Amino acid sequence: MAAAATFDVERLLRLWSEPLPDGPAAEAAFRAVYTDPVTVNGRELSAADLVARARAVQGTFETVGREVVAVVEDGDRVAVAFRMGGRQVGAYETSAGPLPPTGRELQLRVIDVLTLTDGRISDIWMVADELGALAALDAVRLVAPGTR
Repeated sequence: MAAAATFDVERLLRLWSEPLPDGPAAEAAFRAVYTDPVTVNGRELSAADLVARARAVQGTFETVGREVVAVVEDGDRVAVAFRMGGRQVGAYETSAGPLPPTGRELQLRVIDVLTLTDGRISDIWMVADELGALAALDAVRLVAPGTR
């Protein structure tokens, strides 16, 4: 298999961590990196959906910090492990429900497995360690079975 061109992970993460332009330019920025629609964990999302999600992420943090931990590329597949977070100044939507602003550092560990079509992301399987992040903020605690 021929080696694929190196995927620009920093460009991808900037969409989620840096302020987006107003109006249609934000959707155009996402369409340059993602197909429209793109499938995320089995669900189709439009460029407008991605913009709304990115604005929500950016509104969660005072400043969004990011650190790429590892990138593995294999043809049209790219796996990216990264940390994203900062001081939480807005609500954070989790699979367990919204976490109100804490004013504390919230760090998420994320792994994205991306499928590329013509150089753009067409499918994503994403996993975030929400439980670890919530536990670090004392927002959840494990309770031993039978102790309730």
